[in-house]
Amino acid sequence: MELVKNESLSFNYLDIFFSYLHNDERKCTQKAMNHVLMYVYSGEFVIEEGNSKTVIKKGESVFIRRDNRVMMTKQPKGDEPFKGIFMIFKRQFLRSFFQKIDKKNTPAIKIKKIPSIIRLDKNQNIDSLFQSMHPYFDNTATVPPMELMELKLQEGIYSLLYTDRIFYQCLFDFTDPWKIDIMEFMEQNYMNELSLEEIAIFTGRSLSTFKRDFSKLCNISPQKWIIERRLKAAYDLIKYDGGRVKDVYMEVGFKNQSHFSVAFKKYYGFSPSQ
Repeated sequence: MELVKNESLSFNYLDIFFSYLHNDERKCTQKAMNHVLMYVYSGEFVIEEGNSKTVIKKGESVFIRRDNRVMMTKQPKGDEPFKGIFMIFKRQFLRSFFQKIDKKNTPAIKIKKIPSIIRLDKNQNIDSLFQSMHPYFDNTATVPPMELMELKLQEGIYSLLYTDRIFYQCLFDFTDPWKIDIMEFMEQNYMNELSLEEIAIFTGRSLSTFKRDFSKLCNISPQKWIIERRLKAAYDLIKYDGGRVKDVYMEVGFKNQSHFSVAFKKYYGFSPSQ
């Protein structure tokens, strides 16, 4: 894929994301719902948590712990655009990884509070890992096999474990293992017609526990999250896939086209037909 001036790019292989922003752009995101290992090739990555600000510069990496609210900003530095790769470690992948490792070598450590943001010192293992992935994301690279990207994710976990013993506790903390991850379930089922009571049951919670756990992850209600997620999916289907409004509204989970159009215009400021 060739980069064009003033173009933003963000694409992924499995759960490894490459992000490119040209030098006149900024992009911000909130909340980290999964563990993230991130490396900056150029530009800067700014993470704000309360009154604290962490700036990750070119050639540096950072680990962001899951389930916390931070403001993350990608931005250029001088004439250099932002380029970075994000490795996303989801609970299911970590559980599968943990089942395969030798538990005898797992250190018995217990830290009451693990930082949300861990800046990583210069590390040959991590540097080599990310440098080896960069060719897959340039304009001449071919799409790598998913099996290879899965190995890169595993290499990312090993690199963290070799860097600091704290990551054994952080990565493999499967508290309440009978509970299904809320956001993972909702991402997979937001188009389905499920009540909050049903979602709570499917994720292994009472309704009150579900609402409490959800509030720790999002600052909006579950109902509003579902509507906004459906609208974003509809936007992508219409704009990028050429979907027709009369088909898309049902595909993303709305029952009524009029209700969909009103909600869409209220959220985006223009109608879906525009």
